[in-house]
Amino acid sequence: MDTKTLALLTLLFPLIGFIVNGLGSKKLPKSLISLIAVLMPLASFVGTILLFNAFNAQKEVKPLVLAYYDWIAVPGILVSFSLYIDQLTLLMLSFVTGVGTLIHLYSVGYMKEDEGYGKFMAYLNLFMFAMLMLVMGGNYLMMFIGWEGVGLCSFLLIGFWNKNRAYNAAAQKAFVMNRIGDLGLILGVIMIFILWNTSEYKDLQLAVDLSKNTYKVDSWQLVVVTLLLFIGAMGKSAQIPLYTWLPDAMAGPTPVSALIHAATMVTAGIYMVVRSNFLFSLAPTTLTIVLVIAIATALLAASIGIFQNDIKKVLAYSTVSQLGYMFMALGVAAYTSGMFHVVTHAFFKALLFLGAGSVIHALHHEQDIRNMGGLRKYMPITFITFAVGTLAISGIPPFAGFFSKDEILMNLYARNPILWGLALFGSAMTAFYMFRLFFLVFLGDFRGTDEQKHHLHESLLTMTLPLIILAVLSVGGGLLNIPEIFAKGGDKMAQFLAPIYETAKKLNPDLFKPHKISHSTEYALMGVSVAVALISIILAYVVFVAKKAVPKAETEQKGLAKVLARKYYVDELYDAIFVKPIEKFSKFLGDIFEIAIDFFVEGTGQLVKFLGGAFRKLQTGNVGVYVFAIVLGAVIWIAFNWLKSL
Repeated sequence: MDTKTLALLTLLFPLIGFIVNGLGSKKLPKSLISLIAVLMPLASFVGTILLFNAFNAQKEVKPLVLAYYDWIAVPGILVSFSLYIDQLTLLMLSFVTGVGTLIHLYSVGYMKEDEGYGKFMAYLNLFMFAMLMLVMGGNYLMMFIGWEGVGLCSFLLIGFWNKNRAYNAAAQKAFVMNRIGDLGLILGVIMIFILWNTSEYKDLQLAVDLSKNTYKVDSWQLVVVTLLLFIGAMGKSAQIPLYTWLPDAMAGPTPVSALIHAATMVTAGIYMVVRSNFLFSLAPTTLTIVLVIAIATALLAASIGIFQNDIKKVLAYSTVSQLGYMFMALGVAAYTSGMFHVVTHAFFKALLFLGAGSVIHALHHEQDIRNMGGLRKYMPITFITFAVGTLAISGIPPFAGFFSKDEILMNLYARNPILWGLALFGSAMTAFYMFRLFFLVFLGDFRGTDEQKHHLHESLLTMTLPLIILAVLSVGGGLLNIPEIFAKGGDKMAQFLAPIYETAKKLNPDLFKPHKISHSTEYALMGVSVAVALISIILAYVVFVAKKAVPKAETEQKGLAKVLARKYYVDELYDAIFVKPIEKFSKFLGDIFEIAIDFFVEGTGQLVKFLGGAFRKLQTGNVGVYVFAIVLGAVIWIAFNWLKSL
């Protein structure tokens, strides 16, 4: 099979699964639906491995541009339906299809009793297809198709249990807030067309290189283009101010939360910025803005997570915070560090969400951690795997999160020690709220009802197997990019991704000057990072295990704790600034303009009716009257022409 066909099949397998299960959701047996739904993303994962081999088999390793047909062909602009396979594409494909397959498998056990099972699995396959389109597309317009596709699928999946109005509201909120970001993205793409007459990745890099004398580093055109693109990333990857949709997205079934918050949708913004690295590297002003927003997002979300009592809400704010860390790396042009954390985060955050789903499933949809406790005795596999995920996200060696987070912290320290200090503070909060969650759920005495306790059990193999695999990846994922101080040449991911930054390094070499940090300093910074995390863990243990404290309800909190529990009142602020004024303006339009419009519409009808009634009286049926009218008309016509000729 040639590479062109292989790449197309890798893209289309999930779409085939969506079509088959979508059309047969009510007719096909559940066993067949499950088989199709899991095999399609698995086939894409196998296709990704084969694409890896085909890519590396080239004599000269260079991007594969696979054009299938011309999509838009007008004078001066050519947009093709093409796939772009390079190191970044392959990296994204590997964990999107791999982790995505595990989430599909988990969904078989989690959703098997749901009446809309077939439809749900079809939506998951469609989501996977849209994400692959976003990653594999050879130009910004194809990426935008996938971008909108994952937005649509997130709406369908978040509001899947659509009989609940609150869930529908959460889905609408996600859809609307993403549309705000998407507007920025499409305006950025339009500006790219205006400035360089192309949206093809390969052609655009050449065009930007040729126009370097016209659009110099930090020229206003480059700053505007990159800011618009970043607005799109803010929406998809939940950065301030477009982040409030993501915690509310917890309304969807837990596999949806894992799919959206771990390996796929929320990483789209990171991918887009890294894909556009040759543009962002020419706009240091934009990178500074990215850095500031990322730090604010990471700290704000982490502080909110400390006082949340919903198990999925804690993980959701954790995701927002971790996305902030990824953007911090991008803000200091450490693109590989950002992608490294994307990969390790996909492993441990998918593990944590699926582990939370296992707990919720065992407790018959109970999500309040105050009503849990002591579950390690009843759910040993979930307990062990969740512990692995918690250690990984807290940055404890040798788990994957330690290596990726440490790399980001090192880059921030090289830029400015104050940035490192702020990021370290966020890391300390992460360790505290994650172990707060872990201790309250798995240690101590069970605080739920007797009915819940009676039915406590470990989850099915289809649910625990993905947990075990993800736990292994959360332990060993750091081996993808080991720091030089541990193993010379161990930074395999950095070496693999290096070619995609060649254009950016050529255009702005100053941005990529290597940072000189001594090994002793690096060891010291690692030690401080681990020590801070351990102190946070010990503090959480003392409060929630030794003292057996149980968090208060949101309504019982006071002072700063209440502000954090209410998420800084950001939703209320948005409601006061945007939602209510728009509702009032809409009511004004309804009361004033609708009345005016109705007057004209109904008035026109009444006028036509009146004139019809008046002219109808002229139709008397008397021949004499008709002859008189004809003669009168002729006289008027003759008189008019005579006067006109004078």
